[in-house]
Amino acid sequence: MINTKVRFQTSDELLDKLVHTAEQKSIQNIKDFAGRKVLIEGGGYEKIWLETQPMGGEMYAKRNMETGLNNQLLFMEHARSDGRIPGSIALIDGVVTPQFNKFQGFCFPAPALDMYYLSGKDNAYLTLLYDTLERFDAYLWSVRDSDKDGCLETWCKYDTGEDHAMRYKDAPDAWTEEIPPAGCEAVPIASIDVMSYSYSARETLSKISRIIHHEELERQWLVKAKEVKDKIKDYLWNEELGICLDRDKNHAVMPVMMHNSLRAMYWNSLSLDMAKRFVMEHLLNPDEFWTNMPLPSVAVNDPLFRNITTNNWSGQAEALTYQRAVRALSNYGFEWMIPVLGSKLCQAIGSNCVFVQQYDPFTMQPSCVSLEGEQDAYGPAMLSVMEYAARMAGVHIERDHLYFGSFEGGESSYHQEWGEYAFSIENYRDKAVASINGRKIFEAGKNLQIITDLAGNIIQVRPLKQDSNCHNIKTYTNI
Repeated sequence: MINTKVRFQTSDELLDKLVHTAEQKSIQNIKDFAGRKVLIEGGGYEKIWLETQPMGGEMYAKRNMETGLNNQLLFMEHARSDGRIPGSIALIDGVVTPQFNKFQGFCFPAPALDMYYLSGKDNAYLTLLYDTLERFDAYLWSVRDSDKDGCLETWCKYDTGEDHAMRYKDAPDAWTEEIPPAGCEAVPIASIDVMSYSYSARETLSKISRIIHHEELERQWLVKAKEVKDKIKDYLWNEELGICLDRDKNHAVMPVMMHNSLRAMYWNSLSLDMAKRFVMEHLLNPDEFWTNMPLPSVAVNDPLFRNITTNNWSGQAEALTYQRAVRALSNYGFEWMIPVLGSKLCQAIGSNCVFVQQYDPFTMQPSCVSLEGEQDAYGPAMLSVMEYAARMAGVHIERDHLYFGSFEGGESSYHQEWGEYAFSIENYRDKAVASINGRKIFEAGKNLQIITDLAGNIIQVRPLKQDSNCHNIKTYTNI
């Protein structure tokens, strides 16, 4: 098992306190599932959910490789014979129990492939991942297109993890049957989320095929992934409005201005033009999603927006959305938005360092009551803080690349150990200095993301501030 460790210090007192408190509180979310250490969601959620914990495990692997790997393996090992992956896994009376009463999102393929690289490129793991994704994609298309219109469906609120969402109307919370519920107002719903599950699986299968040097398989999966992406654009993309909208059981467009196009960006299922339109016209619109605390689940000017303080995906900004946003924005070249969101999240959490699920989009007030009593140590909030710090002023390992951040702000030192490697970046007032195993590899100006290979050779430079010009880097020196 590869050992990992992070050390981070910054003169930004709030960020420093938040990161160290998040590190301490995350330890209490490590649980023993019948001899396997996993990272549960936390904050009252005692299971591992498919929508959060593969993604959370991959983020936490930079501090604890064992839990990060188990958060992928348990879902693969407990997939059903028909290919369906459990939506959640619980420990009940000491028994690891897979639960198949919802999909509960699918933030799994990309982080699971990331873990192949992080954990040492084990061929058996890669084979298991390929088989799991191939069978799950086949399951989706054999079961979840009940009306045969070529668009996959969500059948209950928990299929997309949108607990209590008003747009689902009278749909059940969970659903165990292999046929859709009958007599509901909206479901089965033709879904941007479920279509994106398939796209993400197929795109990842193409990447695995490339790794194993099977060019024909890679080509086949790319073709199949494109078929899904084309259907999304043709059937769920509203060209007039510049946003993806689901369709109800009667194929009528559901005109709810929901944030789910950002989710699709996480799964990489939108074209670049579609993503740019959604971000520029909606995500950055202060009357919709760019509120004082950005990223409400539903646009604040939509009739179905509800500012409910307990677990509800009809309105308030969710820590889980902030966690997903990192990959979503990076996929489409919006890295400059990551420090903005990271700063907002830190400000909303505040110096009390209580990590909760939801935040008021107008006042930024944390919604501290969830499930039973006061909430704290909610995993997506803590992992988000640690991940935003890594992207803004640290180093992030992703597959065979390193992402160094030199965002302006307090001076800081970020040190990532990964097996025999030690990656570091020191951020000063006017420059950043990066090193690998003590060997300085570059000096850079501020507000940049510098991407290198594992040897430190620079591949690309991107701005971490909207008005930065990454082509004018006078202090940038490759040493």
